[in-house]
Amino acid sequence: MKNPSAANESDALYQEALATFRELLDAARAAADPEPTAMTLATLGEDGRVSARIVLLKGVDEAGFRFFTNYESRKGAQLAAHAQAALCFHWKTLREGVQVRVEGVVEKLSAAESDAYFATRPRGSQIGAWASRQSQPLADRAEFEARIAEIERRFDGVPVPRPPHWGGFVVAPRCIEFWYGATYRLHERHVYVREGGVWRREMLYP
Repeated sequence: MKNPSAANESDALYQEALATFRELLDAARAAADPEPTAMTLATLGEDGRVSARIVLLKGVDEAGFRFFTNYESRKGAQLAAHAQAALCFHWKTLREGVQVRVEGVVEKLSAAESDAYFATRPRGSQIGAWASRQSQPLADRAEFEARIAEIERRFDGVPVPRPPHWGGFVVAPRCIEFWYGATYRLHERHVYVREGGVWRREMLYP
């Protein structure tokens, strides 16, 4: 039988980590970071090769960190094969530099959640989601522009629905690390780790 007190303490640690992240994100926005929601997303392919790219965070809550993409893209295929990912935020405008590292299991968001977000996107971005065969070979720019024009004609005068191959993912964290830069590389690192369903917090040497 689980100890209610221990469970409450574990949940409090997770809430503490999320609150710290939100405070840092707000601080990065206030510090005029040019792209505060930008994060590196690292994934693993079936061939065992790791790849990384920058995507934008589109929400964070108790379920995890959310982003949206083409499910048929390279990252989409890699997440389908290995549903784990690592994220890294880097805000140079804060203190002497702040990083937040997240590792966790990835799940697709529901169709309803993806529909709701897609409806908020600019129409040009909605058209692009249909026109782009993300990560596939492209003969030249003219081919892409022709596809954009075709999609614009298809949805002329009507709302653009979400493509079935496009939607959201959520990274449910198993580890959240806060890295605070310091002179002489004497950095400060605080990490929250979830093991056996229980969160714990510790410090790490820089």
